Amino acid sequence: MEYLRTFKPLFSIAPHWRPIRCIKPRSCSNLANSSVTSRERRTTRDKFKSQISCGPSFQDFIKGVSAGQTSAADGESSHRHAYLSEELDMGDSRKVYFETYGCQMNVNDTEIAWSILQRKGYQRTIDLSQADVVLLVTCSIRDKAEQTIWNRLQQLTALKKRRLKTHTPMKIGILGCMAERLKTELLEREKLVDVLAGPDAYRDLPRLLALADGGQQASNVLLSLEETYADVMPVHHAPQGHSAFVSIMRGCDNMCSYCIVPFTRGRERSRPVSSILEEVRLLSEQGVKEVTLLGQNVNSYRDMSEEQFCGSDLTQLSRGFKTVYRTKQGGLRFSDLLDRVSRIDPDMRIRFTSPHPKDFPDEVLHLIAERKNICQQIHLPAQSGSSKVLKAMRRGYTREAYLELVRNIKKIIPEVSLSSDFISGFCGETEDDHLQTLSLIREVGYNVGFLFAYSMRQKTHAFHRLQDDVPAEVKHQRLEECISVFREEAARVNAALIGSTQLVLVEGESKRSAKDMCGRTDGNIKVIFPKEDVAAQPAKSDSAPVNAGDYVLVKILSANSQSLRGRALRHSSLRDMAQHCETLPRHLLDGHVASGSTMTDTCP
Repeated sequence: MEYLRTFKPLFSIAPHWRPIRCIKPRSCSNLANSSVTSRERRTTRDKFKSQISCGPSFQDFIKGVSAGQTSAADGESSHRHAYLSEELDMGDSRKVYFETYGCQMNVNDTEIAWSILQRKGYQRTIDLSQADVVLLVTCSIRDKAEQTIWNRLQQLTALKKRRLKTHTPMKIGILGCMAERLKTELLEREKLVDVLAGPDAYRDLPRLLALADGGQQASNVLLSLEETYADVMPVHHAPQGHSAFVSIMRGCDNMCSYCIVPFTRGRERSRPVSSILEEVRLLSEQGVKEVTLLGQNVNSYRDMSEEQFCGSDLTQLSRGFKTVYRTKQGGLRFSDLLDRVSRIDPDMRIRFTSPHPKDFPDEVLHLIAERKNICQQIHLPAQSGSSKVLKAMRRGYTREAYLELVRNIKKIIPEVSLSSDFISGFCGETEDDHLQTLSLIREVGYNVGFLFAYSMRQKTHAFHRLQDDVPAEVKHQRLEECISVFREEAARVNAALIGSTQLVLVEGESKRSAKDMCGRTDGNIKVIFPKEDVAAQPAKSDSAPVNAGDYVLVKILSANSQSLRGRALRHSSLRDMAQHCETLPRHLLDGHVASGSTMTDTCP
């Protein structure tokens, strides 16, 4: 929902996307094959440092016009700068350390930024003390998130000053939404930052770091109407490599009155479907068992990259929902993408986040219900249970329309798990509005919730038009009440799963005990179970250990508001369960078993 943005090089045009299959592997081979020695690099860099204080000359810009954008040897578009020697934007084996804050989109942005830097010969380190470059991938959705970054910058600056005496000077960079929102303030405030790169400028990172290495602060916070990084293969660093995030679109057009995302991430643009499918295929070949499709408004995906997609059909919204912009037409829609992605590997789970409730036409819901590897879990951000507050938020729906959508979802997908977002203390919220939110939480019954007190952001509609008139203590009191009710309902919903057998994708050892394993159900609920060998196949006596990335059937024995506990019964797979479900009577497809039944009596 709230994500970071990247910025593009000044005076340049965003390159058009290229299919991923045209990309060569991201490696340090270019650096290794280079005939330029380290001494020559140092000589070139010293000369550059002596020139950079005066900046590029007029002749450099004239050269830049004639040179323009050239194509690199590997076929990838490359921005050339006449005043910047080609060797200087190489990493020269310098070590880069990433810290990622905020949402899953920032995790994906980190993978994209690292792919670009790796290509230029940088090395990644997980040891901060060894880092030559420290990059913070930031979030701006709330003031607290930004304060966390300011505090971290103070710590890193102290480390940087100590390091200057003994080692190569450390460079500190801010990437993403905070860079986009604050811009020059980050460079000027106490001189804590060397490099700024917004969410649409990650391609420019090698140049920015080269400028910083020359002793200058460097910034690129330009937003793009085109950038999707379709031709950049992210370097995935998911736990054990069994799950991955795949970005399918960037930006947001909804303009909710409280939200900073359209101002830090820009307008919506969708990544070409061919690029997405190629990345998912590669992940499947690498043994990834779960892919989450990402976007600020992921289910408003609309690919217009091919002429055959550019029809005149109007975008279909959920019944009773509207937008602040004119209805869009044409394009390959989210249901088409979801259909194609789910066909790549029937044994790979498909999730998506973060959606908007307006973009759930029946065709999407029926696809989720029918396709066994599309998880029957939907994130449905409500934000408030009061129609008056929803109108002030410019959400495009009423309480009644939202509840009607919930009923429609549960009708089409009976075993669906729902999660949501709520904001407490928005502008003008009364006690009655708050009580309506509590009643909505009770009526829907969510498994998971993300709840926050309202934090006004500059540039938003609310900042310019509304009054932040709910006292801080009232916001936090209401937030605590919402959290309490949410936990009560989540405990009730999860308790209904006791006695059922769930298909769990194992993530690894439990953080609390090495004697337990943990994983997640189709509904994205955490399950904890003892670490022990289980049957490798049904009706077989041989057993096998349970490892991260395995699918296992787990009998649920207890539950609370945050997780389930059970015992693993046997190894399984999505294909196995899909075939098993097709042979069962309809009354056994509700996911529950009677006491004492075996694992073959039901489906998850």
